[in-house]
Amino acid sequence: MSRTLRVRQSQTVLPFGVGAVFDIQGESFVAAGIGDWPTKGKQRIESPRLASRLGVSGFYAAPATTNDRFDIPDAPGAPYIRFPTWLFCGACRRMKRWRIADEKPGQPPRCPSCSPARTLAPMRFVQICQDGHLGDVDWWYWAHSRRDANERRQCGEREKLRFLVSERASSLEALSVACTAKGCGAARDLLDILGTHGMRCSGRNPWQRASEAVECTRPVQIVQRTAGNLYYPITHSALDIPETDVPAYADDALAARVREHELWVSLCRVAGTPRASVFQTMIQEDTGADDSLVEALLAEETGQAPTASAGTPTGSARPDLSREEWAAFTAPAPPATRDFALRESTLGLAGETADPWASLGRRFGRVVLADRLREVRALSGFTRVSPDATVVPVDTARRLKWLPAVEVFGEGIFLTLNKAELTAWEGDKDVRKRVDGMRADLDRSFQRERLESLTGPELAPRFVLLHTLAHLLIRQLSFESGYTTASLRERIYARPEQDQYGILVYTAAGDAEGTLGGLVRQGEPPRLAETLLRMTEAAAWCSADPLCAEHTGQGFDNLNRAACHACALLPETSCETGNTLLDRALVVGGGHVPGYLESIVTASRVAAIGALEQA
Repeated sequence: MSRTLRVRQSQTVLPFGVGAVFDIQGESFVAAGIGDWPTKGKQRIESPRLASRLGVSGFYAAPATTNDRFDIPDAPGAPYIRFPTWLFCGACRRMKRWRIADEKPGQPPRCPSCSPARTLAPMRFVQICQDGHLGDVDWWYWAHSRRDANERRQCGEREKLRFLVSERASSLEALSVACTAKGCGAARDLLDILGTHGMRCSGRNPWQRASEAVECTRPVQIVQRTAGNLYYPITHSALDIPETDVPAYADDALAARVREHELWVSLCRVAGTPRASVFQTMIQEDTGADDSLVEALLAEETGQAPTASAGTPTGSARPDLSREEWAAFTAPAPPATRDFALRESTLGLAGETADPWASLGRRFGRVVLADRLREVRALSGFTRVSPDATVVPVDTARRLKWLPAVEVFGEGIFLTLNKAELTAWEGDKDVRKRVDGMRADLDRSFQRERLESLTGPELAPRFVLLHTLAHLLIRQLSFESGYTTASLRERIYARPEQDQYGILVYTAAGDAEGTLGGLVRQGEPPRLAETLLRMTEAAAWCSADPLCAEHTGQGFDNLNRAACHACALLPETSCETGNTLLDRALVVGGGHVPGYLESIVTASRVAAIGALEQA
């Protein structure tokens, strides 16, 4: 029976974008580069702001397929190639190297030796290297690896292999690859298959032609084809905000400090040369300005277009897109378009004088409800083995100037803190000491460059606070709004040099009609105030306490403090930083550190005790 395998259009960017291995119905494929995408049928995605920051000509979405009833079998779509090409039969255990010529439209691969024909299954292991190459394991070499070179040369058959299972052993020791060539009989089990074994790298990815292979001397690592280190996508996203009169550098004081810097004139003189990056880095370290601000001022001064160095699609660092979004959300009269509809709201606590409600009202500032948002998500490349390895662009031939992307529509809640209260809390020496420890861990982390593109040149206490608040709020909203945590996302606006102090929690779906308004309804008074209070009360205790609350470093590179899966972590698709730079103690207090919402926790407990005594 003919079968149809489908990938949703939104999945062609994440999680099954270019370079990702995709398992479906017992078969395995890898997404090919955009150079193999069909020339017709691609959908143009408009996002001038994101395109300008990434230095590309635009974005395209993969051709969308129709529904099952009216589908066209040969309609063009995003290409996926069968990988691994080494397959095995579960009945006779023969292994077969599957080639494109063996493919039959609408049919899975079948064993040519069995009757009736059995469906072939893909091998579990593949090889990768730090240059981003992916390939099949040389199973013939593995079966003969314990023989010397002369004995290997005597075996003239390279594809007569079997994938055997032993009943006398367990785990990987029970699996072995054996050569069935006449007079050979070489075999080796898979007990120590994972790791490096001196195999050669193919120098390319499966969708690349043999002529595109390069000489690669990187050590090859054998991993499972679903391993976490096989694919690290580099994605970028931007909200579709209307054009406003707000300049790209809204902070006039910061812009003035950049212009008055003693190296500013020198930078203007060498603009466009390799020496310019040295002066620019020194100016940014002294002033705290980001790449986009310095480049905008430099373009104004020299009359040249801003460079795209901060967001080149081949780099892992992300360009700063928060400045214009913050300006749009905090504008006195928020701009509005069909895909960007905002309205002002409140917590509904203006007349409250009793705690904890009065304390809650003092700690938070502006509330803006986004009835409709449009977000563009683009994929610029990926790495393998580790996030800081060599970046492979989505167009491996480097001929195309566009990137694959999808547009999603949804709704959200924008919330700011009280600026005066935040400034006073940030000035506490214990708060700064705790964040300085996190900064020291960040300086040693392999994720430093990527995370600094989100936090700014310095890790400020407000970033850790707002980031943790966003996680706690998403977890609480998942109980009250009907959305799962995986369907909610965050955007953190916490750059001190841009005077930011807010968060956006939003949901976005692939349907052009957006979502049903449940999240925005939860942001209306008095629901949001009640949600925030319950969030604070829940954050005061974790099922892993006291270990979680007293932790001095957990997570990747010890970049978290009091934050674990029981209290603060989210699905990584929901978090901008990959579940790093979180600390619940900065929110509710603990470890001799005053929490920003600690007074609310105390007042809530006092109110609860009073209610019990009256009862």
